Amino acid sequence: MSLAIHLRCEIVIPFCVFHGHNDFIEQPYTMWLLRRMVGKSGNRPHDVYTCYRLTTFMALCLGIVPYYVTISSEGRGKLTSSYIGYINIIIRMAIYMGNSFYGAVNRDTLMSNFFLTDISNVIDALQKINGMLGIFAILLISLLNRKELLKLLALFDGLETEAFPRVGVAMQQVAANKKMNRLVMILVGSMVAYITCSFLMIGLRDTATFSISAVISYFSPHFIVCAISFLAGNVMIKLRIYLGALNEVLKNLAHQWDTRSLKAVTQKQRSLQCLNSFSMYTIVTKDPAEIIQESMEIHHLICEAAATANKYFTYQLLTIISIAFLIIVFDAYYVLETLLGKSKRESKFKTVEFVTFFSCQMILYLIAIISIVEGSNRAIKKSEKTGGIVHSLLNKTKSAEVKEKLQQFSMQLMHLKINFTAAGLFNIDRTLYFTISGALTTYLIILLQFTSNSPNNGYGNGSSCCETFNNMTNHTL
Repeated sequence: MSLAIHLRCEIVIPFCVFHGHNDFIEQPYTMWLLRRMVGKSGNRPHDVYTCYRLTTFMALCLGIVPYYVTISSEGRGKLTSSYIGYINIIIRMAIYMGNSFYGAVNRDTLMSNFFLTDISNVIDALQKINGMLGIFAILLISLLNRKELLKLLALFDGLETEAFPRVGVAMQQVAANKKMNRLVMILVGSMVAYITCSFLMIGLRDTATFSISAVISYFSPHFIVCAISFLAGNVMIKLRIYLGALNEVLKNLAHQWDTRSLKAVTQKQRSLQCLNSFSMYTIVTKDPAEIIQESMEIHHLICEAAATANKYFTYQLLTIISIAFLIIVFDAYYVLETLLGKSKRESKFKTVEFVTFFSCQMILYLIAIISIVEGSNRAIKKSEKTGGIVHSLLNKTKSAEVKEKLQQFSMQLMHLKINFTAAGLFNIDRTLYFTISGALTTYLIILLQFTSNSPNNGYGNGSSCCETFNNMTNHTL
């Protein structure tokens, strides 16, 4: 009976009430809540697959993954292939590519409602090419690498059901699920709010004109960037939780050495630690060398999961960062040119509306980049802390066997590092902010200087650069 109570508290940590030395008691209302939550879980996530239920469903709707989460008769979640998902991806690729060719032939663009100049035509064409080719590439890569996602979640499930329980750690899905759903809601909510406001602002204008082709060309990259951002971000959340749990196991071992509490006791005597995303029982009867060996195996599995995630997302992240950077550059150019009064802008919209439209789009893509970079950077920082803890243990231990295991762990940390890149071209961490800022400043200066040096500032009905050059050549001849 005592062991059963321990296991229940291990599942639902918010209701652990400590009393005395490493013991806890359960109040009557806690017992009732435990029976309700454990016996009738309903839609509560209880494994890694059900934790990703909303994420995979939204990615399925947006055409990124052809899977959805189902629950087996044993109560276990799993990813199931969806024929509708495959059809959705293929149809999206066909529509996006066909629409890009149609828009190029008919010169159908949403930007004509804001301005139509030589520079804006070139920029709009670049955005269309980059967006449509990028979307096609993302969808195709997602389809071809779909098995990597299955492998990734299988590794996560193995960590939670086999690896971590050996060192006394039980994962709490509710806390992780809340973080994931919050990220999905922020990104999807921002995208929906921006697109809705954009339609209202353009559609309420009597003089505004737009077609379905123009809308698809302009807004479709938003959906894909949003989907990849929350899918990658939610993978990083789980990796951070695993690395944090591993670090806590090693910290607890160091704490036991500091307090000299490493004693031979019975299996039922455990020290309980209730944390946010996981609960941890350090089994003090285990030999320290055995705990370190199992920690090494857990670290190896986490690194393997991170490598699988990087393999699945590497080209997708490269594509969406390229799309986001291009759109941020051009949106910033439009806004700065208008605010600085570099030229007389002829538009159906007021200056405030014009600036608001492009500023909001720029912020939307900045949010997407920040969610990816911060998730990756925080996971890397968590992994870097493991080395410091291992070397702290190495300095404290006096056992030759334990010291040898810690040295092996140190060598493993040197050769197995968590790192996320965009096709190996650049690292996805906070250094990317500096790179983007520098490139953004350079291109904005070039674009603003080009506008200033262009005849008629690139606007109006005056002669273009090419026409001026032809007139000069004919006059000379």
